[in-house]
Amino acid sequence: MMSHPAAIRAPGKQPELPAFYYHQHFLELLNFLSANYVHVLSPQELDLVNQFRALSLPAQRLYVRLANRKGRIFAIPSLRYPEIGLLAEPLEELRQRGWVCSPGDELYQDVLRFLSKSEIYDCLKMDFGGLNRSLKKQQLIDFALRQCKPAAFMASVNLKRLLVQCRVEWVRFLLFLYFGEIREGLSRFTMRDMGLVHTHAFLDSYEPRFADREQALQAFFFASRLRLHQRGSEQDKQALVDGADDWPETTIDTATVYRDRLALAIGCDLEKSGRVDEALAVYRRSDSTDCAERLIRLLLSSGRREEAREQLESCLDNPRSEAEWMLADDLYQRKFGRKRTSPATDFLRAAKIIELDETHSGSPERAAIRHFQKHGLQAFRAENTVWRSLFGLLFWDELFLRRSAVLHSPFDALPASLKHGTFYDDFADPIEQKLATLAEPAITRRHLLHISTRHFGESNGVFSWRKSTLEVIFALLTHANHQAVATMLRMMCRSYSQTRDGFPDLLLVDKQGAHFVEIKAEGDQVRRNQLLRLQQMRDAGLRADVVRVRWVVDPLQTYVVVDVETTGGSGEHHRITEIAAVKLRGGIVIERFQTLLNPQRLIPPKITRLTGISDHMVAQSPIFADIADAFSAFIGDAIFVAHNVNFDYGFVSREYARLGKRFRHPKLCTCASMRKLYPGSGSYSLAALCRRYDIPLRQHHRAMCDAEAAAELLLLINEKRAATRPDH
Repeated sequence: MMSHPAAIRAPGKQPELPAFYYHQHFLELLNFLSANYVHVLSPQELDLVNQFRALSLPAQRLYVRLANRKGRIFAIPSLRYPEIGLLAEPLEELRQRGWVCSPGDELYQDVLRFLSKSEIYDCLKMDFGGLNRSLKKQQLIDFALRQCKPAAFMASVNLKRLLVQCRVEWVRFLLFLYFGEIREGLSRFTMRDMGLVHTHAFLDSYEPRFADREQALQAFFFASRLRLHQRGSEQDKQALVDGADDWPETTIDTATVYRDRLALAIGCDLEKSGRVDEALAVYRRSDSTDCAERLIRLLLSSGRREEAREQLESCLDNPRSEAEWMLADDLYQRKFGRKRTSPATDFLRAAKIIELDETHSGSPERAAIRHFQKHGLQAFRAENTVWRSLFGLLFWDELFLRRSAVLHSPFDALPASLKHGTFYDDFADPIEQKLATLAEPAITRRHLLHISTRHFGESNGVFSWRKSTLEVIFALLTHANHQAVATMLRMMCRSYSQTRDGFPDLLLVDKQGAHFVEIKAEGDQVRRNQLLRLQQMRDAGLRADVVRVRWVVDPLQTYVVVDVETTGGSGEHHRITEIAAVKLRGGIVIERFQTLLNPQRLIPPKITRLTGISDHMVAQSPIFADIADAFSAFIGDAIFVAHNVNFDYGFVSREYARLGKRFRHPKLCTCASMRKLYPGSGSYSLAALCRRYDIPLRQHHRAMCDAEAAAELLLLINEKRAATRPDH
């Protein structure tokens, strides 16, 4: 494996990078490509590598600095790189050897975009005296493009102060070969050295992502144009439309993926501007399900029903994927048959409904887990994480350790066999052997434990390591039909890119075994990949359903109303001096919690004057660590309520964070809720609301008094919430 500068991060500090880190990164890139991509690079491109190496070190470093900056035009006076030193000599060397130059008329538009608004105005006013100075920069650019000849405008620009980076496409192509995507600089190398991006350490050699130059150029063609569509001007986008007839044929998946994304983006733009025939032509250049759907829907919306029918029948007879077949079957039945609703609508209509308190609306999946656990079921957050983790752990050796395992670069997120859909064909025998062991969960558990123990934390593109993942996987292996699980994993082996997501949110375990559930709150839709995964899981023999959430005001919901007094307003620098909490259920106070706390720092005099709490009062009080477990037990799984809740919640959660513990509860703010449900008050401070609604506040700024007052506000809030529900 190629080495790179190691960066060891001290706690709370960014690692220091070497002075010429960017130059080392570029040399690393060149060395990698020289070792792996000689068969892809043209003689001219290889010669440029040698020419670059022949430059002096200052000239090399200056060019890499320019290549790492946005754009290709620079103002020479603004170039300052102290670590390189004086720039005159390396700049002249780069100019003489063709690595930089002055802009010519062919870069007219680039120069326009680079110049400031005032510079463009000064160039134009000489020929257009009545030009409005208040015009925005883009308006000036548009005016110049319409009214000026490039040579005339460029003659008015001080071109001696401008510098153009040459051989931009060469650098961009090199980066594309390395990363497999368009990148404008070397920032990922820098982020790696700073510990912000992790690279693989499984292999000591890599295989090129392209078998020959033609494949590389195909992929680069579409990737470059997709980036141009994303970032270019309207003229650039029109040029992409005009050039669609000249797109090359694609022979590799990488090029096809970029082509399909480009076709969808251009087609959608054309649809929006009403250019139906052009949009249809672009969609037909793609094989993706998304483009097939847009094509059919556009035919239908433009009244060309017979063409739409023919397209649907073609998709049904020769589907390019299961997703395309499902799409075509659904549209055919609804548009040309008697069925009026989509499968997604059918799933939602047939779904079981559970009622949850609307305070949990910010996290419906977590609220649903608590609901099912209260009803005696085991409930786990599953979604894609569990299936990807089981897949990655079970086939770890085949993915990463076997000699035939392939990565294209240390930065690759996925092994090549998963990207290209060859994983099952490459490793059919060991895959089937491991799938067979699912019939004996104890054997599979030992294997997964072995892999986890040996490789925990190693970066990979399949899943993220979590300490809780094995618990959920073991529940899946214990309670789900092993043949059904094997069917789903085999499907992932055959087509990982098409089956890596869309899995249901939760895994429940009831008397019948494993049950997968997709949670949908009011207004949520079942996405196509979720619908496909639900159907595939059912076909495999797993129970998989949608459960709908209806938000209500639960009269039996438990709330804990909290108030803290502190040494100051910042949770990062201040500590809690008193905490009090009132627990309510069914509108009745059922328990209280209150204690002074030693903040382990001095209490400012102004805080003592406000709260009455002094250093002497808290000297013998417990520190937060002494009461942390008791407070956690008190709050249980209740909703955390406070007036200006983020203040109190922030202080409490930071105290737990200092102990290395997680504090996570749904929140309700009495201040925000009163603003919403009881508008019209001049002030929504706790004291003002207590005066307005005749709530006792005998000792303001002491925790228990404020908590009890906020609890009274909560009763008013819940009364109004219940009264304003649509189904009330």
